[in-house]
Amino acid sequence: MSMIGKQIEEFTANAYNSGNGEFIEVTQENFKGKWSVVCFYPADFTFVCPTELEDLQNQYETLKGLDTEVYSVSTDTHFTHKAWHDHSDAISSLRYIMIGDPSQKISRIFDVLDEEAGLAQRGTFIIDPDGIVQAAEINADGIGRDASVLVNKIKAAQYVRNNPGEVCPAKWQEGSETLKPSLDLVGKI
Repeated sequence: MSMIGKQIEEFTANAYNSGNGEFIEVTQENFKGKWSVVCFYPADFTFVCPTELEDLQNQYETLKGLDTEVYSVSTDTHFTHKAWHDHSDAISSLRYIMIGDPSQKISRIFDVLDEEAGLAQRGTFIIDPDGIVQAAEINADGIGRDASVLVNKIKAAQYVRNNPGEVCPAKWQEGSETLKPSLDLVGKI
């Protein structure tokens, strides 16, 4: 089931705010009022996951500059997130919120739960300020993601939101030409 165009269902979860070292509560309401990136990963203290989360941290300031907050989610607890943050060179650099999903409810809501393993798949979601999913990507467990692509996807999503009637073509970059769908364009691109 695709999450595109859907509102996030209700949930409440504990999280570790690695930016200030505190435990917090997060709900679907946190995904409203600004853009959000929600990055699911299988497990703490593993191999590909820390490379992805560190890469996401490398884009964090740029994403914040686009009024976008970042949340990582695994089926580990918020306590495990803190322990990982305290003991890993890569994860200790994180400054965004790490949501614990031991009940697997959030992973089910986003349809990224590997039921057999009990772990989240590598899913990335871009959510608009209304709490609506605008983009989703899910990778196989052995394929790490590149967080730099999120910057252009968010810029495109923000452009489309702010310019009704226009769409961004493939490889669109901020400032480049967009398209205005119409009968005149059918079969001419």
